[in-house]
Amino acid sequence: MPAGPRSRATRALVALLAVVAGVGACTSGTPRPGPTGVSPTRPAPTTPAADPAAEAAALVARLGDEDLVGQVLMPAINLDDPADGSVNLVRTYRLGGVILMGNVPQGAKAAAHVRQLTDQLQAAARSMSVPTGLLIATDQEYGWVTRVKSDVVQLPSAMAFGAAHRPDLTEAAWRGAGRELAALGINIDFAPVADVIGPAGNTVIGSRSYGSEAPGVSEQVGAVVRGLQAAGVAATVKHFPGHGQTTVNSHLALPVLSQNRATLDAVDLAPFRAGISAGAWLVMAGHLDVRAIDPGVPASFSRKVLVDLLRGQLGFDGVVVTDALNMAPAMQWDAGEAAVRALLAGQDLLLMPPNPGAARQGILDALASGRLPKPRLVEAATRVLTLKFRLAGYAKPDLATVGAQANADLAAQIAAAGVTVLRGPCTGPFVTGPVRVTTSEGRGQQQAWLTEALRARGITVVDTGGSVVHLVGYGDGVADLVPATVTVGMDTPYLLGKATSAVRMATYSSTRAAMDAAAAVIAGKATAGGRSPVAVSGLPRTACAG
Repeated sequence: MPAGPRSRATRALVALLAVVAGVGACTSGTPRPGPTGVSPTRPAPTTPAADPAAEAAALVARLGDEDLVGQVLMPAINLDDPADGSVNLVRTYRLGGVILMGNVPQGAKAAAHVRQLTDQLQAAARSMSVPTGLLIATDQEYGWVTRVKSDVVQLPSAMAFGAAHRPDLTEAAWRGAGRELAALGINIDFAPVADVIGPAGNTVIGSRSYGSEAPGVSEQVGAVVRGLQAAGVAATVKHFPGHGQTTVNSHLALPVLSQNRATLDAVDLAPFRAGISAGAWLVMAGHLDVRAIDPGVPASFSRKVLVDLLRGQLGFDGVVVTDALNMAPAMQWDAGEAAVRALLAGQDLLLMPPNPGAARQGILDALASGRLPKPRLVEAATRVLTLKFRLAGYAKPDLATVGAQANADLAAQIAAAGVTVLRGPCTGPFVTGPVRVTTSEGRGQQQAWLTEALRARGITVVDTGGSVVHLVGYGDGVADLVPATVTVGMDTPYLLGKATSAVRMATYSSTRAAMDAAAAVIAGKATAGGRSPVAVSGLPRTACAG
């Protein structure tokens, strides 16, 4: 498919590359309209932005090699590390960005701690020769990949959104989540996951996915992108070109994607097209062996995948970021070699190099030898800085934004809309008389929340005897099932196919809102309107069709 007219960002980038190299450079097209022909929705900054691409090009033209290299590096900072060490890391390597990992120290107020850390990091960055500040990212997918777990409103997992099938609520909920992240000083979220789960029931991605049906996943991905970026937080569509058709964990080995090109186009790439059409500012490339495109080469290091497919055919012109470079498929090379190979393949931002100093030196050495053409580094740094100038047009919300009741109400609506009964009656109550809530190991908090929510709805909950309501969740297997009247799946619903309960229901999440929604259905105070976004052996997508 031919590329569309060049965007302003692309024209500015071409002009800069011509100055640096004395010749024209490879360019990419603009994001194409969505399937209905409507142009992508672009959020309006709170303050007018002049021309982010032109500003970036002008700045890059003044930077030396060390500053250019710093812009494409994004190492990890642990939330529980001392702030002075993190500040020194930013200054030493003249970083363009960092990713926040780990957990907030015990006893600290999460929102205040994160905001204080991001303010210190930004102050350090703005005192250097590239005064644009930092890209500060994290993996706040919600569900079981969530970095900030207290103070902020906890949305349900992606699969719960897929079960609810309410893209309007998805967009609104993620706009609220974006405001909270922005208030914390986080300006990139490595979400949404755009992976379509295959028939094998991928447990690596699991409930991080919106489901197994490409149209539904695409709808959700577009809604998340619009919501986040309306709040001034850059969305990242991942893991390109799709991690859903494999059960191999790419942290540990290189998964092979064996589907043919037609299937790749129709299924796996569809949500990425939706994210790009919605205006996503980043795409994360996965460590995936895509046999239909470039056999034997991880997509994260493949020019055929990143340039020919992502930019040339899908028309993406934003920032391409690697999946973590400390994962096994990238660790086959040393940090410097992996960094150079990633840039040569078309990556713009190098996430979590295992040794930032070695990655930096490897790039500098490759520049000096001519192996890495300077226009390629300039191109990458320009895209990174264009994103920074774009984000600078958004005001940072006050910390009081975090935990807003309106956001909590939206999370509760999604949780309630996603509850699915896969076996049993459509309306409750599902139990009569006293109830005993049991759980698999390690789920005492969810047991307490469900107990409280059932009692609030007039159900008597006892410690012995009674009808059993049993909770299972992430990582559980058949051995974690027990005889029960009701079995509730709090992660992927696959295990419900092995249960023997008269009533089997899924919440896909273990948040307090999910437990409250489950209690309402069990007590007969609400109807389960969700539909499982993945197939469960022996069970319908919902027992309440129609």
